[in-house]
Amino acid sequence: MTDLRSVAIVGAGAMGCFFAARLTESGAAVTLIDIDAARLAALVRDGVTVSDDRGERVVKVGAAKATEVAGPVDLVVLFTKSMHSSAAIASVVHLASPETWALTLQNGLGNAEVMAEVFAPERILAGVTNVPADLQGPTRVASHGAGQITLGGFVASAKGGAEPVAALLRRAGLTVTVDENVAAAIWDKVAFNAALNALAAITLLPNGGLDCPAGRRVAASVVGEVVAVAAAKGIRLERGRIEARIDYALASHRTHKASMLQDRLAGRRTEIEQINGAIVWEAEAVGLQAPVNATLADLVRMIEAPPAGVSIPR
Repeated sequence: MTDLRSVAIVGAGAMGCFFAARLTESGAAVTLIDIDAARLAALVRDGVTVSDDRGERVVKVGAAKATEVAGPVDLVVLFTKSMHSSAAIASVVHLASPETWALTLQNGLGNAEVMAEVFAPERILAGVTNVPADLQGPTRVASHGAGQITLGGFVASAKGGAEPVAALLRRAGLTVTVDENVAAAIWDKVAFNAALNALAAITLLPNGGLDCPAGRRVAASVVGEVVAVAAAKGIRLERGRIEARIDYALASHRTHKASMLQDRLAGRRTEIEQINGAIVWEAEAVGLQAPVNATLADLVRMIEAPPAGVSIPR
């Protein structure tokens, strides 16, 4: 098994900072890459303050703009918002060699395909994670509670990289499952996010506010469309399991604000095109329609780009 040591993490948000700190603690040579010069300077100066179930400590990590990093590296991990994937992965093409692996654990659909514009498909791994991470300032990240990572090859010929990358992450104390059917895991998470994120962004409600007959009807319709589109693509999803996760989120995390709602409140672009929007074009590609997802996507687009002179409440 190949021993991976040098890692470039693209995106210095909550997940990027947390993974960089934990991998650095395990002995990997990690560089956080971002475009925010002020954030990078703070990270170099102060390190990452990590608060997790191991306690609180400061971890010194490497941090730089892509142009300041010399390659090659063993692994590139993409942790930007999905709408920035194309520019982000293009910025680190010089870090790749024929032996470099690339990994995306981002939300939404299409991220591995964007990676394949730069990296060979047989060197790309994709997956999902529910590891909790909250940025509490430029250099502080909190992560409490259990979480796991599921990953696998983007194409069948890439599966040889799954175990070495999983081993690297496990050395950092992270729980990792290698799944040859990782596409199902990715679509499963997309279904969950599609059911709750856009609805929260439109209504400005946390999870508890969606726990009503109307909210549940919309969420159930979204899940039904995603399951049907996935099935047409040969990906089998368990609708009952997705709906059980939604039930748990609504009942147990009532004050949680979905990431798309957080983006709206902060005036940022959302990942609507990679979540509900992506379901619509995936449906069209297999001759289906996804009208509920299409309507939610259009409503979020209207919020993101209102007519001139119209102010949107935050």
